[in-house]
Formats: sequence, C-alpha cells, structure tokens
Amino acid sequence: MYVEPDHFFHLTYCTNIHPGNGWSEVYANLRRYVPALKARFAPRNAFGIGLRLSGRESSELLQGDHLQQFQYFLQEHGLYVFTLNGFPYGPFHQQPVKALVHAPDWRDEERVAYTLRLIEILAFLLPDGIDGSISTSPLSYKTWVNIQDPTAWRGFTRNIVRIAEALVRVKHEHNKLIHLAIEPEPDGLLENSEEVVRFYTHWLLEEGARLLSDALAVSRDEARSHLLEHIRVCFDTCHVALAYEEPAAVLDRFDQIGIKIGKVQISSALKVVFPGEEQARVDIARALEPFAESTYLHQVVQQHHDGTFRHYPDLIEALPHIQDRQIAQWRIHFHVPIFIDHFPRFQSTQDTLADTLDLLAQRRFCRHLEIETYTWSVLPEDLKKDLLDSIAREYEWVLKKRV
Repeated sequence: MYVEPDHFFHLTYCTNIHPGNGWSEVYANLRRYVPALKARFAPRNAFGIGLRLSGRESSELLQGDHLQQFQYFLQEHGLYVFTLNGFPYGPFHQQPVKALVHAPDWRDEERVAYTLRLIEILAFLLPDGIDGSISTSPLSYKTWVNIQDPTAWRGFTRNIVRIAEALVRVKHEHNKLIHLAIEPEPDGLLENSEEVVRFYTHWLLEEGARLLSDALAVSRDEARSHLLEHIRVCFDTCHVALAYEEPAAVLDRFDQIGIKIGKVQISSALKVVFPGEEQARVDIARALEPFAESTYLHQVVQQHHDGTFRHYPDLIEALPHIQDRQIAQWRIHFHVPIFIDHFPRFQSTQDTLADTLDLLAQRRFCRHLEIETYTWSVLPEDLKKDLLDSIAREYEWVLKKRV
C-alpha cells in the first residue's frame, strides 16, 4: 500500500508467513488474507503484496494461464505486487529448514534459473511507473565456502552479473526497473555492511563490471552504473541489529561507494542483556528454551564485556554457555512481533527498527518496506494470536510511526 502523505513509500508484509507448498496453496492464502487486510488499511487505494515464491511455486505460476489468472485476481481486488522474496528456495514451513535456507547458493545454476523465473514473473505483474525488488540470499552459508578461494568468489560474481544483465534487458525492453537485493544475515557469506562493501569493491564492481561490460558491449563505467542500479542490498532491520551495527552508519558506509537499498525488511530480533546473578541467568535460560525450536536457524551473536564477539550457529548450542561471566549481551535471530519491545526477561531490537524508520523519514533512502515476521507458527504458545489480527497489529505499529 502507498503510505501517506505523498505516496513515496510502498508498505507490505511478506507472504512467507503463510504455510503452504505449491502455487495452489500460496494462492489460497493470498485469497484468504490479503483482501481482508486491504479492507482494513486501504479500502479505497491499491494495496501492495510482498510475494514469496519457492522454486517449485515460481515454476508452477509460469505454467498454463496461472500468471494471467493471478493478474486478474490482483486487478479485481485492487492489489499489486511490487516485491518478491527470492531468498528461501525450498519449503519454508512445517519441516526443518535451518541452514538449507541458503540452498542452492549463488554458485548453483538452479539459483540463477529460479531468480530468472522470479524476474519474468515480476516484470509481468509490476505496474507501470513502479520499480520492483527481489530479495535474495547473502550468496551462501559461510561454512560452505572457503572465503580465501577466489574461484568461489568468481562463481558468485559471474552468476550475479548474469542476473544484472537480465535486469538491464528488462529495463530496456519493457521499461520496468527491477533490482535484486542481496540480504546479509548472521552466518551468511555476507553478514554485515563491511562484508557487503568488500564484495562490491573487490568483486562485483571489478570482475563483475568487466563481465557485464563484455556482455552488454558498454564501457566499464556504464557497467558499474548498471550493477549499482540493479544489484542492491536488502536492509533487514533484525539482521542489522544482530550485527550490532547502527543503521545510520550502515547507510553512510554504503553511500560512500554508491550501494543502494532495494528493500527494507521491517523486523525485530531477541535481545538479552545479562545480569550477574546466577539464578537470574537460569531464569533467562528457561524463558529462552521455547524459542529454541527446530524449524529455523536462530543464530546467536554474543557480545562480551570487553567488546569482542562470539557466534553460535543456533540458540540450542548457545544455551549451555549462559553462565559464562564474560557475556554482556545476546542477540538472537528469531523474528519476533515488531510491536513488542520487551518480554518478561529480555527485550527485542525494536530500537534498531525504530531508528531505521526515522532514517527513512529523513533520508528516503528506499521506497519498498516489507514487514517480515515469518515465525508466527513457531512462536511460544503465549505469543500466538489470531494471524490476521497479528498482521494487522504490525501494520498499525508501522503506520503510527509515520514514516
């Protein structure tokens, strides 16, 4: 939906929160939830959708007349699609996902083919005069890659450039601007702004510019401009907080080399500030246990009193270390409802989210805003509420912030 007063921002929620495998189930969820949300928040205006499609669903949507029928549905109900979530390729609910959320990575031909299908879908659905975004993985899972191996980086760069080439051609042939948004996250190959900048400066704007220059028969400078226009960053506020980064500093670092933000994902993580008392830590551990669930990775980034950090790949692996007196704080990759700023024994990183929304109002660095609390089905029981009401409450919280 357009956000007042001047319709600069497009606000949506990511449909990855709805369990479903296959286009028919995804479509059923859209029909069930989206018109009801539109009636609440944009009864007289167009209402945007942040569509998540798996590899299977992207293929099914392109079969027969499914895409045309979906477009009819959008037009009938006053809806539009402006952003896709192309990070998780496989099933995302009701079974363990964990590190497989990164598979296939950006060295794999199927990741390229999947993303090209998403581009085809979005180019068809995207209304005129609106740019489109597709978020994607941080190239790979860090433990799957020898980061000193230039062959791996060349593979990532080559395939990202193939996507950039396709997006340049879409712009030229259809006059639609679509950008891929790489999403840093904990333990991803790119997990913070420093690593993103290093990839751009060492690989994408050097080797990548050479490859794109050859493919399009343009100068290196033109190729770099195309790469910066079409390969952007997905600014997930949960993930920024997990990196212990300040949103303004991240934006300033990106601005220095021209990296653009393609999409802001509005989300919050868990934050635990540790007391010294042993019993208090026991109580915290007990309160955290329901969050150590088996579907998703819940990485823990541990800050020590001396300012150093330690990473745990999952909350279940961090809990046995909770009595370590060096620990000052944990930030846990569990997307919690954005309207909650504290729990009985810990907090959320809502402050990072609020700071980002303030910066959006001041600097208008991105037009696409996507609420992404995908964990409703795995939240502790006392936090589970009616899903439609919960989504609506998140919209209300963002709208009250008056971006």
